[in-house]
Formats: sequence, structure tokens, C-alpha cells
Amino acid sequence: MRNLGVYLVANTASCTPHRTLEVIQAAVQAGVQWIQLRAKEESAREFYELALAAGQLTAGRAELLVNDRVDVYLAARAAGAAVTGVHIGQQDLPVQRVRELIGDATLGLSASTDEQLAAANANASMIDYLGVGAIRATPTKKDHPTPIGIEGFARARKISQLPCVAIGALQAEDAPALRAAGAEGMAVVRAICSSTDPGAAAGGLLRAWQEAK
Repeated sequence: MRNLGVYLVANTASCTPHRTLEVIQAAVQAGVQWIQLRAKEESAREFYELALAAGQLTAGRAELLVNDRVDVYLAARAAGAAVTGVHIGQQDLPVQRVRELIGDATLGLSASTDEQLAAANANASMIDYLGVGAIRATPTKKDHPTPIGIEGFARARKISQLPCVAIGALQAEDAPALRAAGAEGMAVVRAICSSTDPGAAAGGLLRAWQEAK
């Protein structure tokens, strides 16, 4: 699969002072190639319409994943939107059922504990990558797992048979340690969404990631 690198989780509740679509557009223009659309407070109809609009911004330029809502992904795909797949958590539909529903689309899964990593390994043929964390506590996801730190991520990466993206209050200065720990990508929310200049923030993260090789 395409190098994950800097991975934007476009969380609608965090995209201030800019609107979500403006943040996505700025990130894509800066070169971010992976966008996950997260809309926890919106209705299914609002999420669907947002996915359609986001797909117009990412088509041919970046991969667009729908967070949690397989139904929204399927509806957007049926409408012709450029949606790449879904990212699900441990409390969402089982991996096997999601794979059956989405076919060969991209499937990401959040995992943090040894048990979750082992289960992901057992289903590795159905999963494209793991989101591993939280590296640090973050207000953007109130039900985040116990923070594991970069050392915990490194340990998880050794256990996992799948590409791993780190997530959880990450900043550009974390890129060298994460790459050294084996991360295939770093997922950020507030580092881009809450920036006064999302495009510049995305560009800084990309440079930090690339320079950390």
C-alpha cells in the first residue's frame, strides 16, 4: 500500500478555527496523502454529505477513509465519491464483517493492547494497517486507550505483523523517534486541525517525517 507518512484525522469537532473541508483542502495541497474523516457529532446524513464533499477534494490526490461508519462509506461509494475505505475501532463491527461489506477497499483498525494486536495478527489478511496508541493522552478522543508512549509503540510494532500508524497528541518533533520505533506513519488531529495555518502545519509535519528517514 502507499506510504502512510503523515496521516490527517480530520475530526470535525477539532477543525477550528477552520472548517473541516478547508483543513482537508489545505492538507492535501501541502502533500498529505492520507485523510481519515471523523464526524462523531454529525448525523448520518451530515456525515455522508461531508464525505461526498471531501471526496471531491481528495480525488486523485489523497486516500480518503471514513471513520467507524461503514454505512456512510458504502453510501458515499455508491454515490460515486472517491472514498478509499474505512477505519474502525475495537467497539465497531467485527473485522470479518467489515471486510465482507467493503470488498477490497482499505481497512484500518485501532489497536493498543497485546490481545488486540494478537487478534489483528490472526486477521492480518483482512486488515491493511493498524492505528496504534494513544501515544499520549488527547482530548480529541475521550475514550482513548491508556497512553503507551513511544516506547510502548515500539513494543507494539515488534508484535504486529501489519503496518502501524502512531496516534495520540503527536507533533512534528516526534517524527524521528517514531520512525526509529518502526512507524509507517504518524496520525495527527489537533496538530493540523487546530492550527491557525493548517497548510503550513501539514507541510512542517511532512518535512519532519521525510527528514527523519
